[in-house]
Amino acid sequence: MNNLLKTAAAVVLMCLGVAASAQKYRGLIDKTVAVVGNEMISLSDVEAQVQAMRAQGTVAERCQVLEGMMQSKLFLAQARVDSLVVNQDQVSAQLDQHTAQTLTMVGGEDNLSQYFGNKPLYKLRQEWREQIEEQTLVQQEQQEIAKNLPPLTPHDVKQYLDTVDVASLPVVPIKYQMSQICIYPDREAAAIAVKERLLSIRERIINGERFATLARLYSEDPGSSRKGGELGMASKSIFWPAFSDAAMALKPGNISQIVETPDGFHIIEVLEKKGDMFNARHILIKPSYTQEDQDKAFRRLDSLRTAIQDSTITFELAARFYSEDPATRTNGGQMADPNTGSAYFEIDQLKPQDYAAIQNLKVGEISEPIASLDNEGYQQGRSGNLVYKIVRLDKIVPAHPATFESDYTDLLGIVQNQKTNEAINKFVDEKIDSSYIIIDPLYKDCEFSRPGWSKKIRED
Repeated sequence: MNNLLKTAAAVVLMCLGVAASAQKYRGLIDKTVAVVGNEMISLSDVEAQVQAMRAQGTVAERCQVLEGMMQSKLFLAQARVDSLVVNQDQVSAQLDQHTAQTLTMVGGEDNLSQYFGNKPLYKLRQEWREQIEEQTLVQQEQQEIAKNLPPLTPHDVKQYLDTVDVASLPVVPIKYQMSQICIYPDREAAAIAVKERLLSIRERIINGERFATLARLYSEDPGSSRKGGELGMASKSIFWPAFSDAAMALKPGNISQIVETPDGFHIIEVLEKKGDMFNARHILIKPSYTQEDQDKAFRRLDSLRTAIQDSTITFELAARFYSEDPATRTNGGQMADPNTGSAYFEIDQLKPQDYAAIQNLKVGEISEPIASLDNEGYQQGRSGNLVYKIVRLDKIVPAHPATFESDYTDLLGIVQNQKTNEAINKFVDEKIDSSYIIIDPLYKDCEFSRPGWSKKIRED
């Protein structure tokens, strides 16, 4: 729950920094500092972007910021010429997400209006929609440029290898191929134990004990437990749907029944509701497992490991019959990256527990039973569910400079990026020369990365 809010905060702080900085300069020293075709860039726009980037810890020089903004305007102008259109459903979804995150960060619509100089929400949404549409058009125009490139062939990759300095070739890191047999602890029994504990806590609250006090004592959400479980006024879209639905159905002061989300089990008390936002307290308890659970699973895995080593059964057959991981069981236990589908893992793609298990193995050897995490939680933005497993190291691909024979796909991506960058750079240079562009003398001392910009600076 807290991780979701942190992610939202990172996004919204940047956007609020832009808006607040723009407000600071608006009406004071603001003026148009660049015109690119029919698009204008104001001083407040530049300053807003500078402040937002610096707030994120990024070095931001005004000259480079202006250059980046002017370049975006070139793509935007061409997108309009090409009659590119945006998917309004996607824009609306992004707008709703941004609005919800912003309202959550400032604590509601009243605070939002005050933060943005009494500008109403509908006006802010109009501005945000326009920004999202422009950003989308810029991205689409860049994709159009890349799409118009001729398809790459093996000859292009060989040509790249013939011309590039060998020392600059990418080094492909060491990769591992592995198989696993997994056993889950008794999650049903653990869930029952958590529910019984939460029911006891709920009963204590109903009998008069303070929710906030018990949240500080028992909640396993570190972000809210020290605040008595209070989450603060937030949009319902920030939370897991089951959590939001339960909270929105409560009257202030009432205590929910037990609510299950991917984070664990909760009881909720709503403090305040306003539209699609609410402020609530919650107590989160996650299922936990005993040493007996682990010992039982380890004994079973150790028996399977011994049977495989004695050739009583193959690893693949044991995985199909006994592994409880549906993603790998049907493949004889072979593991694959859930994001890419690749059967090869770099070290930073491995869970720490898995790497610790195989780092000293030789190819073909099987690890001792270990406690690790599955991929279900990773795909839901969490740390993963507890799982016990044995892992076989199937193959090691040593670190090496990329070669045509073994790393063609990686090299093809590099060449594709190179060709795309060349095409985009050519587009920008040509558009600078042929477009109507005026830059304020305020930036006459800038050392732009493209000389063409300097020719567009207006004389005093």
